[in-house]
Amino acid sequence: MEAVHTAIARRPFQVIAPAPVARVPAAGVRVVHDAITRGVYAIVRGVNALLGAAVDVALAARGPRPALRPSRRRDLAVAALNGAIGDRLVESALGVRMEFRHRGRRLSLDPASLARAFPERTPKLAVFVHGLMANEHVWRFYSRAHYGNPHTTYGSRLHADLGHAPLYLRYNSGLHVSENGRRLATLLEQLVAAWPAEAAEIVLVGHSMGGLVARSACHYAEQQGLGWVRAVRHVVCLGTPHLGVPLEKLAHLTGALLGVFAVPRPFGEVVNGRSAGIKDLRFGYLLDEEWRGRDPDALLDDGRRHVSPLACARHYVVAATVTRDPSHPLARILGDTLVRVPSASGGTRMPVPTGHGTHLGARTHLGLVNDPEVYEQLRRWLG
Repeated sequence: MEAVHTAIARRPFQVIAPAPVARVPAAGVRVVHDAITRGVYAIVRGVNALLGAAVDVALAARGPRPALRPSRRRDLAVAALNGAIGDRLVESALGVRMEFRHRGRRLSLDPASLARAFPERTPKLAVFVHGLMANEHVWRFYSRAHYGNPHTTYGSRLHADLGHAPLYLRYNSGLHVSENGRRLATLLEQLVAAWPAEAAEIVLVGHSMGGLVARSACHYAEQQGLGWVRAVRHVVCLGTPHLGVPLEKLAHLTGALLGVFAVPRPFGEVVNGRSAGIKDLRFGYLLDEEWRGRDPDALLDDGRRHVSPLACARHYVVAATVTRDPSHPLARILGDTLVRVPSASGGTRMPVPTGHGTHLGARTHLGLVNDPEVYEQLRRWLG
């Protein structure tokens, strides 16, 4: 509000300042105006700061806060907040830490805890990586509608049908994809080292941004010589924007256009305040080198590098459109509402052989997280 007010108020003074007769009175009025407005906004900021300090004191006086009961809705709200501005929440109590989850709880990566969680000691692991503004709960969406059971997921069905132990990742999707990729590479190394059996087969299933994070983790694991990556046999990307997301490109252009003019410039700064993770979706960044040292808001600055698919694994892609016919004009424009078919299909960024990709019509982007037809395709590929 202060920035918009200042930009608007500056205009009349700039218009009348060149007139010799009005120059002195106008200068006096501007001094008084600027002094008053600075004082008013300073008072507003001061009151806000005092109110925040008072709340902190009151909470401190109550002693340690009781542990909150697990809440799926609260977790999803925090996940959405992290997707929006998570790069600024890393050190706060609201910042999401990367961890594996099992039955609604954090999974400790030590042999005893893993043996209790997975007593069958299977050598096959399926790791599920959620997308932007989500967490592991997203894999349970639509389960009641499709199966009549709120706990049925791709992971639970793979475990029953093919013997894969399902592991669900939770991470801060507001961070750069490459930052989450490197962290996942390290976390998987710890997991495999403590796994109660030798990991002979690892499947990575990523939805939306999760597919980029999984691919980034494979790249950094190979680069660092980590052992787990040699056990990866399948990488499945569901609605992953390998070539970028049109909506992020539109937000990027909007922020740039708003920044051209003084009055709407503050709104442009708000638009440009979206997280680093969202900005990575503009072109589907996977690596540090693609964003480091570059202005993230530079207009259409594409820093993409080539990242080869993992040589020891088979890669699969699932694309969807809101219409049954992928050639329908609405399907070409909207894709699955967020990702269009050329991007979800991999393009030159992740070419897949014939038979390793499929299109599903009359689907939305979020619907790909738990769809019976997607699962049947997944089971055929992995089987």
